[in-house]
Amino acid sequence: MPTDNHGKSYTHSGSGTNSQGNHWCSRDYGSGASNSNSYHYSNTSGSYHYSNSNGSTYHNNGQGGSTYTPPSGNSGKK
Repeated sequence: MPTDNHGKSYTHSGSGTNSQGNHWCSRDYGSGASNSNSYHYSNTSGSYHYSNSNGSTYHNNGQGGSTYTPPSGNSGKK
């Protein structure tokens, strides 16, 4: 079973490309995890988004702007 950067095991639960050419991928960390699923997608425009298993998110608009939201829900622009 693969592990993420923090050593947590997960199952690759799906991936694909939609009709607009945008890619997505999801992971399942199992029913015992507090935030069991994570996913990311990348768009043909260059933007991408990560939703992590710990509840944090990261979004890059593909034009130099990005936003990170930590697990606590406090947002910070980068």
